[in-house]
Amino acid sequence: MSHEPTDSHLTQLIDRWIAQWNEPDDDERRRLIREVWAEDGHQVMVNPPAGVRDTAAQYGVPFPAVEIRGHDALYERVTRAYEMFVAAGEHVFEQSGEVVRHAGNAVALTWVMRSRPDGAVAGTGLEVLTFHTDGRVRSDHEYVA
Repeated sequence: MSHEPTDSHLTQLIDRWIAQWNEPDDDERRRLIREVWAEDGHQVMVNPPAGVRDTAAQYGVPFPAVEIRGHDALYERVTRAYEMFVAAGEHVFEQSGEVVRHAGNAVALTWVMRSRPDGAVAGTGLEVLTFHTDGRVRSDHEYVA
């Protein structure tokens, strides 16, 4: 069973979803993750980073989607992204455009990783989210451009 968030709840949830990626304080980042994600929530990196794709290619196999499941693993994932892209003050993650509702109570969210010095877009992505009955994110299929 899934949950269809109200417009107000969805706006708040997406604001917190974006905030987790930019949060400098470890304890606050962990709190945000617990607020945003269901206990068994998971993110599927549908097109994983180049290193994963390159390793798969070395073995002659198609690259696998990467799944991150549960609060602790999601904390590690979000923290690593923060350290790689945000901590040095070079980038910030922002929502791009409106959230679009789809069948099955799924929503699509687009984002940009913007350069702080000049505002240039350094990366983009699409997330397709579904929700647990408690209103938190159950699944997130991530497509990075």
